[in-house]
Amino acid sequence: MCAIQTVKCPHCRKEAPLAGNPHRPFCSERCKMIDLGTWASEGYRIPGEKAPQHEDDGDDE
Repeated sequence: MCAIQTVKCPHCRKEAPLAGNPHRPFCSERCKMIDLGTWASEGYRIPGEKAPQHEDDGDDE
């Protein structure tokens, strides 16, 4: 049985070590932060129908 030693960075696709890598599965802090920024700016989306919009009933207590 062969243990996985490296993984491709989800952002830049470089090989990154699994063991001892504080940024895993990313290769660096930079790639990790770029990915976080994409999530924060809603750059990643799951395809599907839009959720129904609920009208506010005005009871904000």
